[in-house]
Amino acid sequence: MNHRPASFLSRLLPPLAALAAGALTVFAFAPFGFWPLQILTLAVAFVLVLRASGFAQSAWIGSAYSSGILIAGVHWLYISMHRYGGMPGWMAALAVVLLAVALSTYAALGFGLAGWLRRRGSLGAPVTALLLLPAVWTLAEWLRGWIFTGFPWVSAGYAHTNGPLAGYAPVVGVYGLALISAVIAGCIALLCAGGRALPAGLALALLGAGFLLKQVQWTTPHGAPISVRLLQGNVPQEMKFAPEQLQASLALYHTSITRRPADLIATPETAIPLLSTQLPPDYLGLLTDFARRSNSHIALGIPVSDGPRQYANSVLGLGPASASAPAAEPYRYDKHHLVPFGEFIPPGFRWFVDMMHIPLGDFNRGRLLQKPFAVKEQWVMPNICYEDLFGEEIAAQLSAGEAAGMPQATILLNMSNIAWFGDSIALPQHLQISQLRAIETGRPMLRATNTGATAHVGPTGEVIARLEPFTQGELDAKVQGYTGLTPYSRLGNYPAVIAALLALGVAAWRTRRGGKNAPHAAKTR
Repeated sequence: MNHRPASFLSRLLPPLAALAAGALTVFAFAPFGFWPLQILTLAVAFVLVLRASGFAQSAWIGSAYSSGILIAGVHWLYISMHRYGGMPGWMAALAVVLLAVALSTYAALGFGLAGWLRRRGSLGAPVTALLLLPAVWTLAEWLRGWIFTGFPWVSAGYAHTNGPLAGYAPVVGVYGLALISAVIAGCIALLCAGGRALPAGLALALLGAGFLLKQVQWTTPHGAPISVRLLQGNVPQEMKFAPEQLQASLALYHTSITRRPADLIATPETAIPLLSTQLPPDYLGLLTDFARRSNSHIALGIPVSDGPRQYANSVLGLGPASASAPAAEPYRYDKHHLVPFGEFIPPGFRWFVDMMHIPLGDFNRGRLLQKPFAVKEQWVMPNICYEDLFGEEIAAQLSAGEAAGMPQATILLNMSNIAWFGDSIALPQHLQISQLRAIETGRPMLRATNTGATAHVGPTGEVIARLEPFTQGELDAKVQGYTGLTPYSRLGNYPAVIAALLALGVAAWRTRRGGKNAPHAAKTR
C-alpha cells in the first residue's frame, strides 16, 4: 500500500516536468528572444523520454511538452474569445487549453512512437537522441502546421530568427530549423546521459555552420528602390465594425492615403470595414484619381463581394494609368489560406461560433498562385494576416509563379489586423514570423497592421524600422526589391520532411536489427 503513492508520483512527475519545460519555451520567442531556451527545454523533454518506460509515458511527455508551449505561447486567443467574443472567461480559458491539447496529439504520438521503438529494439541513447527523437519532433511540428489547414504558431524554428541557426532558413525553412535545433537538443540530452566528445562536437559544428550560412547572399537587388508608406490606423477592435465607427474609418484612411504620394501606400487588412459594394459611390473613385494624379500605388485592405454570399478578404491595388493599361483596372489579391472560425466555419462548429459576438462568416478562397502587384520596377506580393505563417505557400508563389510565366515577386507585403488579441505577445510573435519569411525567401517583408507591429523587415530578417504598437501613424521607408530563388523557395518543406523521414527510417531499421539480435529468451518471455 505504501508503494502506490510513490509509484503514482513517479509516473506523474515526468509529464509535469515536460509541461513546465514547454511553458518556459515561450521565452525563446519574441518579444523575449532567448533562443537557446528552445533547445534547452527540448533537451529536457528528450531526457525524460530516454528515461521513460515505453509508449504511454513517452506519449504523455510529448503531449505535456507541446501543450505547455501552446498554452503559454498562444494564451492570447483567450482575449479574442472573452474580451471581444463575449464568451465566459472560464469557457474561453478551457477552449485555449483544449485546443493546445488537441494540437499536441502529433507530439504525443511521435514521442510515444519513439518510446515504443526504443524499448522494442533496445535502441541506444545516441540513435534515439540524434535520429529518432529529432525526426518525430520535426514531423509533429510539420503535421501541426498542415493538417486541418494547420496552426504552426510558435513552431520551434521561429525561436531562431535572430540566432546562428537562422543561416539554415533560406536552405531548409522553419521545419529544417526545428530538425537542426532538435539534433542539438539531442546532443545536450546525450551529454546529460554521460556522453562526451561526439555530441559536443556535433552541436558546435551545427551552430558554426549556421553562422557561416548567414554570410551567404542568396538573392540580388532588383531595380530601383521604391518609396513606401505603411499606415497604422489603430482602430479599437471593439469599435471596428460599430456603425458609428464606419464613417470615421473611411475618413481616416482616405485622409491618410491622400495626405502625400508614395510609390506604394499600404493599409492594414480590412482597413475598409465595408464590402466594396457598400462603399459611398465615389470612395474608390477618389482614391483612384489620387493614385493617377500622384503616380502612387495603393494597396487597400477591403472585403470584396462578387455576388450574393460570395465574399473575399482582399487587397485592391489602385495605380496610375499606363500606355499598356490606360483604364488602370484595379489589381486584386484574394486571401487563399483562411482562418478557421474567423473566415470559415468548420463543419459541426456553428454552435461554437454562435457563442461569440464576433462578425464572422464564410469567405471564398483565392487561388494559391496570384500575380503580384506591379509598383514601378518592383513586384509586390501581398499576403493577408496569418497567411505568412505558411512559408511553403509563399515559396510556391515565388517558384511556381516563375514556372507559370508570372513575374517573380521582389517584395513581400503582409497586411494584418491582429487587434483581436489586444496588447499581447501575439504582436511581436507575428513580426518574428514575418522576419523568418524574409530570411527564407531573401526578400524584404513590409507589414501594414491596424495596431502593430507595422514594420519594414529587410531580406536578412532585420527590423529596419517599425511603428510603436497601439499608436496611429505612418511608417515611411525606402525599400529595395530582390530577385532570385533561395533553395527553400525552390523546394519548400520537402528537404526537412524527407530528412526527418529518413532519420526515422534509419532508427526503425536499427530497431529491427536490435530485435533480431536480442537474446531468444528475451523474445519469448
